[in-house]
Amino acid sequence: MVEVLNRQTLKYEGNVHPQPGERGENKQLLSPYLPSPELIEAVNLAIYLGRPLLLKGEPGCGKTLLAKAVAYEFSRKFGLPKLEAWYVKSTSRARDGLYTYDAVGRLRDAQLAASDRLTPEQRRRLDDPTSYIRWGPLGRAFQHDKPCVVLIDEIDKADIDFPNDLLLELDEKCFIVEETDQKIEAKAAPIIFITSNDEKDLPDAFLRRCLFHYLEFPDDKRLEQIIRNIFPDISPELSQKAIQRFQELRKAIADSRGEAGKNVSTSELIDWIKVLKEHPEDKILQQLDGKLPFLGVLLKNWADHQRYLAYLKKRG
Repeated sequence: MVEVLNRQTLKYEGNVHPQPGERGENKQLLSPYLPSPELIEAVNLAIYLGRPLLLKGEPGCGKTLLAKAVAYEFSRKFGLPKLEAWYVKSTSRARDGLYTYDAVGRLRDAQLAASDRLTPEQRRRLDDPTSYIRWGPLGRAFQHDKPCVVLIDEIDKADIDFPNDLLLELDEKCFIVEETDQKIEAKAAPIIFITSNDEKDLPDAFLRRCLFHYLEFPDDKRLEQIIRNIFPDISPELSQKAIQRFQELRKAIADSRGEAGKNVSTSELIDWIKVLKEHPEDKILQQLDGKLPFLGVLLKNWADHQRYLAYLKKRG
């Protein structure tokens, strides 16, 4: 009954933000997250229906930060557990997010037992097969008493079979530990966010179990809100000028390159403005009228630098 009541109560509003200078559990600075009304609606639909929310969008547009923001808000308002994050790699297996079993460690202990060289602590460990289990992010989330926010980040990095191997767990909210025959059922179904950069297509059977939202790149007004929330002391002139030139750069690169490759993202804009603010404003405003300063913060390959230089030459 706890889970049902919590899911009826949980509602993401997108208006709980960290205080300036506040740091998360990984000691990184926490930043305000300003979701659009459409994104807030998508999150609340996923919570209400108990479905994972699949997020796509340009790299650096805030897909991963959304899960952190929801976990932060729900921790503050409802006392929910911390975020359980699963950062997928090309070598990741679906079971890694549930649990791993130290079979080698158990074999070693068994061999020591045969030679009567086990310590009392090792003996207790050998007598309890479950002590060799190490829970993954999803496995831990299933065992929380309250709904936990789970991030499965960049699922498209893994093998094509990876998403299909999670179908039962996402549907039934349970899994079996094969080595001990334990059935782990979710005490409170987690709130799951899955991100993808579209490096490969995801299986239809997997997509059917998800809700979907595409994070559009922010317009000038929303970029201005983001920058002023992160840098409250920035002058309007510097903020507006930097955003204007940033948007010109994005358009120039996109027009020259087409849809292929990575465009300049919001996260790079934030880094760039952080660098700009460290220099005298009058000098930076003057530089923003010509070739952009600190291009290495924005453009990450030589081909894009050449495209930008060609754009400047054409612009005269």
